[in-house]
Amino acid sequence: MGLIAATIRLNYLQQTRLDLEYKIQLITQARMNLAQSVTDLTQVGTDYDGDSPVAKMLAQRQAKLKILEQKLEQQMQEYQHRLQMVDTEYDSCQKLLEKNIKSAFQY
Repeated sequence: MGLIAATIRLNYLQQTRLDLEYKIQLITQARMNLAQSVTDLTQVGTDYDGDSPVAKMLAQRQAKLKILEQKLEQQMQEYQHRLQMVDTEYDSCQKLLEKNIKSAFQY
């Protein structure tokens, strides 16, 4: 890989890394908001009798929120895995670029 191609690849990998980190941050924030919603539903649910329709509806919403939380967790794990792959490729490309620079300017 030439110097220009390696530099372009490094820039692309850096942009991909930043994008993935941003997505992870968004998911973390969404999970925190979701946890707050579950807590709020739990507090509201204690005011009702367990057999009332409102309590059952709140329990269903809690279950849906927990499923959404699991999906967010899976998505975050996928992004973290991709980030590890990008970091590995970035390090490899960086070493290759350094090697190319050293060989190109060696007299």
